[in-house]
Amino acid sequence: MPAGVCGCCGPLRPRYKRLVDNIFPEDPKDGLVKADMEKLTFYAVSAPEKLDRIGAYLAERLSRDVVRHRYGYVVIAMEALDQLLMACHSQSIKPFVESFLHMVAKLLESREPDLQVLGTNSFVKFANIEEDTPSYHRRYDFFVSQFSAMCHSTHDDPETRTRIRVAGIKGLQGVVRKTVNDELQAIIWEPQHMDKLIPSLLFNMQDTDEDTERASGEENPASLAESCFRELLGRAAYGNMNNAVRPVLVHLDNHRLWEPNEFAVSCFRIIMYSIQAQHSHHVIQQVLGHLDTHSKNTPRVRAGIVQVLLETVAIAAKGSVGPTVLEVFNTLLKHLRVSVDGELADGRRGSSSSVSSSRARDRDSVSSSRARDRDSVSSSRARDSDERIVQNAIIQTIGFFGGNLPDYQRAEVMMFIMGKVPVYGTPCHTIDTVKIGHQGTKRIQTMLLSSLIMVTSGFKCKTICAGLPAAFLEPLCSVSLMEDSELRLLVLEILHNIIDRHDNRAKLRGIRIIPNVAALKIKREKISKQDVMFMKKHGQQLYRHIYLGCKEEDNGQKNFELLFTALALITIELANEDVIIDLIRLSLALQDMALANEENLPMFIRCGIMALVAAYLNFLSQMIASPGLCQHVSKVIELRNLEAPYLLPEHVFREKCPLPTALQADDRAVFFGVVEVTEALCGSAYSVERLSVPYVPQVTDEDRLTRRKSFVDTISLQLDILSNSLPDKSHLAEEITFETLKKAIGKFLYAVGKFSYLLHKKTYQLHKFSYAVGKFSYAVGKFSYAVGKFSYAIGKFSYAIGKFSYAIGKFSYAVGKFSYAIGKFSYAIGKFSYAIVKFS
Repeated sequence: MPAGVCGCCGPLRPRYKRLVDNIFPEDPKDGLVKADMEKLTFYAVSAPEKLDRIGAYLAERLSRDVVRHRYGYVVIAMEALDQLLMACHSQSIKPFVESFLHMVAKLLESREPDLQVLGTNSFVKFANIEEDTPSYHRRYDFFVSQFSAMCHSTHDDPETRTRIRVAGIKGLQGVVRKTVNDELQAIIWEPQHMDKLIPSLLFNMQDTDEDTERASGEENPASLAESCFRELLGRAAYGNMNNAVRPVLVHLDNHRLWEPNEFAVSCFRIIMYSIQAQHSHHVIQQVLGHLDTHSKNTPRVRAGIVQVLLETVAIAAKGSVGPTVLEVFNTLLKHLRVSVDGELADGRRGSSSSVSSSRARDRDSVSSSRARDRDSVSSSRARDSDERIVQNAIIQTIGFFGGNLPDYQRAEVMMFIMGKVPVYGTPCHTIDTVKIGHQGTKRIQTMLLSSLIMVTSGFKCKTICAGLPAAFLEPLCSVSLMEDSELRLLVLEILHNIIDRHDNRAKLRGIRIIPNVAALKIKREKISKQDVMFMKKHGQQLYRHIYLGCKEEDNGQKNFELLFTALALITIELANEDVIIDLIRLSLALQDMALANEENLPMFIRCGIMALVAAYLNFLSQMIASPGLCQHVSKVIELRNLEAPYLLPEHVFREKCPLPTALQADDRAVFFGVVEVTEALCGSAYSVERLSVPYVPQVTDEDRLTRRKSFVDTISLQLDILSNSLPDKSHLAEEITFETLKKAIGKFLYAVGKFSYLLHKKTYQLHKFSYAVGKFSYAVGKFSYAVGKFSYAIGKFSYAIGKFSYAIGKFSYAVGKFSYAIGKFSYAIGKFSYAIVKFS
């Protein structure tokens, strides 16, 4: 354009255009003309209605400069826009912002990295500005998509690639800051935006090559992405947790990051530490649901997800794991069952493949069949080990989960898990023991009981009834009668966890003769009434299972150690005078069982039982502080040290301990005697009369349910004890005559008549009591009727008083009206008098 024309038309251009043109120098290297920029800023602040036109004109110039590759002027235009944004805060800034965002979008669309970084920096500055009023129509969909694409930049130059990714992360951080606190921009939490934003951040957190590791501070994409990720999760509300966590799980699936799972674990650590504490259970449920979707995936993937779940549960605050606790445990137990089934199925396939390989050995060459056999066995073993990893991770998760629960919820979980343990002969709604076989049932029993050990660890119930209700104790004791030593050990550990409420178990480890029990400093409290009632109701059940557990042929040193600890904990936590007598009877019955050997037990088991009785009676005598009993027990132990060391725990459980061929029952000095124990406890508060009655375990249906052989043995033991207490059969035959039979029938009829008399007497007393109760009820009814009449009279009196008050009120109202009329009349007379005086 000729210079003369510019000179003529320049003054005719609008003022805002002239001010905008003046900020651009002739040489873009000189930068923004600051004096003219101050004039433009003053004009924009003074006339805010011109802001939209200023923005539109700047956008027009910037678009033209971008197309012409005049990037110096582009930088000047963006600098001017930034200064105008920072200076102007008014209602008219909304149209200007639209022009500004349009210019930023132009820069982001260009393929020049410098322009993309420039536009991102301007957008970040804009995001840090707090606007006075919300925007109803502004959307950031384009910016989310563009910044996410920049986060995945694959530029050839590593430094340029890092710059673009850092700019993209900063842009996403700006979008987050600009939108998450604005209720009108809640659309940012929708899946289509979260599916772009969160994977972009995770991609940069995951992709840490040498170039990005050398970068530090804000120029490190990994640390910057983690900071943005934490900020986003920290601002997430409860309703947005699903949309925030789901893309993380999808990203881990798409990039196969569950195996190995270090990055997955670190991601969920960030999530759990960033979100609000009350939202922790929502994340746990999300991971559980994801585990359900991968129930048929490889064991290593499932193990990775379970280990992530373990981390989330361990971080979750106490009491914030949510209300659907049983649902969570049900899911974990279901996956435990799936893992066990998969392990057993692989074992069966491995065995079948070995059979087929042996057949193939007959048909094919020997070398090829052996190779196939080795491959199949190695693959099945590898899968078995992977399944074991899954199972151990699930058990640890259950333990951490149970540890975070309050006591009342933990008791419910214990009942829930116990209901899943399969027991032969009992209905189990979740497991078909016939289908999975003996090995599968045992494996599931072991896993579930291991889970119970984790849940009961640290459980401190106020009363033992809360920790061992009948619905939990009965199936637990049924499992303790299994013929498998490992299962019995697990049951004893569960009982220890529940009974030991003062952390004394560590002081009782190992079965030994404790010389000074007082030195252990055992903590104990006075037994409560609830615990006394529990022992009266369920004590025999505990004694019975200890008795039967001692005579299992596969018992080892560990079994006897845990049995000793169980007896000691019952003494500490649940023993009163009656329980002490029962425990002594149980100990003497165990000694008699080992001596009689009616079940042909191995010598090691018999000597182990003797050692257990010695260790426990030594502990018990010192706990109850009975000098006579302590003296008797010490005397027996000293004699055993000299004559029969194999009857003491320090010797019998030692390797290569010489065992006798038989136990001499005649040598009573090395055994504990009923008479000596009775004499030692005479004069105390203990009812020693009961010591003369031998202990016999109760017979229940649990033996049949647990497929034990000792059911018949228990019955025969009872019959033998009863037969031994009766006189000889020949003497009975000689004494039975007509006269003795007549006397016996007469006594029986007399007893029946006496019973009938007592029954009629009790019935008569019951009728008398019912009559007295009826009379009392009649008197109460009469009194209630009198009270009602009195209340009615009071009501009538109150009604009369109300009517009287109402009449008085009406009279007062009439008097007031009369006074008001007199006042008006007096006022009229006054006015008349005043008029007369004035006229005068």
